[in-house]
Amino acid sequence: MRALHHKLWRDLWQLRGQSLAITAVLASGVACYLMFMSTLDSLLLSRDLYYSENRFAEIFVPIKRAPESVARRLRMIDGVDKVDTRVMAPLTIDIEGFREPVVGTVTSIPDHGEPLLNRLYLRAGRSIEQGHNDEIIISEAFAKAHAMNPGDRLGVIINGKRKQLRIVGTGGSPEFIHQLRPGGMFPDYERYGILWMGRTALANAYDMEGAFNYAVLTLTRDADEQGVIDRIDDILKPYGGIGAFAREYQPSHQFLAQELDQLENLSGLFPIIFLGVAAFLLHTVVTRLVSTQREQIAALKAFGYSNVSVSAHYLQLIMLIVLAGIVLGIAAGAWLGTLLSAIYVEYFRLPFLRFELHPLRIAQASVITIITGLLGTLAAVRAIARLKPAEAMRPVAPARYHTTLIEELGFQRLLSTPTRMILRNLGHKPVKSLMSILGIALAVGMLMTGRFQENTINYMMDVHYGLSQREDLAVGFSEATSRRALTELESLRGVDYGEPVRNVPARLRYQHREYRVYISAFEPGAIIKRLVDSDLNIVELPGDGIVLNDYLAREILHIESGQPLTVEILEGSMPIRQIPVTALIRQDLGVGAYMDLDALNRLIGDGDVISGAYLYIDEKYADEIYRHLKERPRVVGSVIRTQEIENFHRTMDESMLFWTFVATLFAVVIAVGVVYNSARITLTERSRELASLRVLGYTRGEISYILLGELALLTLVAMPPGLWFGRALCGYIASSIGNEMYRVPLVLEPATYAFAALVVLVASAVSALLVRRRLDALDLIEVLKTKD
Repeated sequence: MRALHHKLWRDLWQLRGQSLAITAVLASGVACYLMFMSTLDSLLLSRDLYYSENRFAEIFVPIKRAPESVARRLRMIDGVDKVDTRVMAPLTIDIEGFREPVVGTVTSIPDHGEPLLNRLYLRAGRSIEQGHNDEIIISEAFAKAHAMNPGDRLGVIINGKRKQLRIVGTGGSPEFIHQLRPGGMFPDYERYGILWMGRTALANAYDMEGAFNYAVLTLTRDADEQGVIDRIDDILKPYGGIGAFAREYQPSHQFLAQELDQLENLSGLFPIIFLGVAAFLLHTVVTRLVSTQREQIAALKAFGYSNVSVSAHYLQLIMLIVLAGIVLGIAAGAWLGTLLSAIYVEYFRLPFLRFELHPLRIAQASVITIITGLLGTLAAVRAIARLKPAEAMRPVAPARYHTTLIEELGFQRLLSTPTRMILRNLGHKPVKSLMSILGIALAVGMLMTGRFQENTINYMMDVHYGLSQREDLAVGFSEATSRRALTELESLRGVDYGEPVRNVPARLRYQHREYRVYISAFEPGAIIKRLVDSDLNIVELPGDGIVLNDYLAREILHIESGQPLTVEILEGSMPIRQIPVTALIRQDLGVGAYMDLDALNRLIGDGDVISGAYLYIDEKYADEIYRHLKERPRVVGSVIRTQEIENFHRTMDESMLFWTFVATLFAVVIAVGVVYNSARITLTERSRELASLRVLGYTRGEISYILLGELALLTLVAMPPGLWFGRALCGYIASSIGNEMYRVPLVLEPATYAFAALVVLVASAVSALLVRRRLDALDLIEVLKTKD
């Protein structure tokens, strides 16, 4: 067997260029799989550790006001493990030198010791000390945004009263991984902060001594979650309870869970592409190697080597290439996984990352890659086993060429002899040509996914902020108030125009399904806030009935237009009514329900009131307007349109750039792997023919045209199916990542198609130049001496 070992290393050296290309493709597939899966595993591990160590609650209960004695009744519910009550409230934050309004949410923590549930993770400083009523802890993200540290002072307006508080620590809680301000759609750590304050000090500020307005609970292992929630609602309804909800509907956890689900959905898609290309490349290389070594195989068998020994020799060659790809892929996957995990940790604001490249994931990737290598070369290995020594000693029968369809149609006069040679050679090996075209097409499609996100996001922003949500400034009040508040805002210098809005929490029910959502109500004919359908047409609000987002209607409630919907308002007298669904609209961001303002106010029965306003303002007077808003205690939230757009792009840009880089890198690997291997195999198969043409007087340029013209033609033919495949791939991605937070429309700009085509053309040209160098160095005498 020692002779076979020598032959093995000699063959690898002769095939080093092609082997490296195949190794790179295999490594890309392994790296892509491990990048996604190690990121997913690490984020899940980090999240679960964070939840466990900080005792994240399982049930969340917002209420108006309840005496502390009610908590004892909650603890007695069958299935309840722990109950923790607190005071939560909105507040206004006054940061010196920061021109725009800043709001926040303040949550109470025990005056001494740690919360029973939803404990704080302190990043810097210390916890609050008993008796120090002016001490607070702020979220780490908010502290970083304003360069605040323990010991700094922070001005706030709590329940209409100004206070100067001292920051003693920074940190976070599993309850606020995703920090979203009221009325905002994307995190804004500069204009929205999370604060924690001692229970006594906060209760005194909001007249909550001996009472609470929020409770969190955990359950026993055998608890009936829905049964517990129903019992909690029964107990707290007299105290203004608006409905308990499970962890899966807690906004921060819901956002994180849906993002991780999307990551899992994409984890298997791209590795399949790489491994499919690698199987094709291995098949073509080994098949060609066997055809050129027929006499060697015959000699080995004649000297007594069995079919198993000879087949095992070629399998060892394959496995060395596969193992090299696995090793490189593991290293690259671990590196890319740490980079992607770090991006997600920063995006989700997790306090730590426990990166994990699980041995099971490595084993999965290795086994799949080995099976891919074996399947790709199975036909070639079977041919080795069936090859008889006497038959192998005879030369391969010469290829039988025939005229192409173009020639049969009479166009041969328009084609030069080298061009006709190119077409005939491609027609002689249609399967190999089609597989090369497929591989290049896959590379084009991969490249399109890198730019697809940018196209989609720009479109979503244009529709949402250009056609639908067109205000310069959105203002929210602490509670429903009269329309006079809008008149006061419109009277401010620099406010050009305003429209009222009312946002009311509600529970929507249809059959056995239900969903909590805010109903947004505004006036018919509004020009700032408009409803836009999938065809970008303006949808007018009906005088009665309710308009639903199509995702909410069809995917969550399974209701259609014209059917009655049960609406339970979760504020005021909490009326329950049946309202017809009058229309469905397509929206890509969030889920929503919409009503006429007068109709909603009649349903609730508390008069002609509003809860906020949309404003057009003159930017020249923006600072003055912001200053007025800071001085109004009833204003608990304001969203600046330009800042909201910036927040979104800031949130998405880093992840988009990373994926664009990875997709481009991997696509170039596929393109180079396919084109270079096709060129090398063609050069090996036709070296005698090309050398003969050189002897007959053809120039280097002419024989280069014959060889590289094939590659150019394959690449050009691959472009249309590649662009089609890229569109289909982007469509699959768009359909697989839709959730309650956002849906992704299929939008591809012409620049995306051009980018994908250009990169593949450049990669193909580089591969062709590498082969051209070998062609120029062709030793004519040695080639012509070689038996075909």
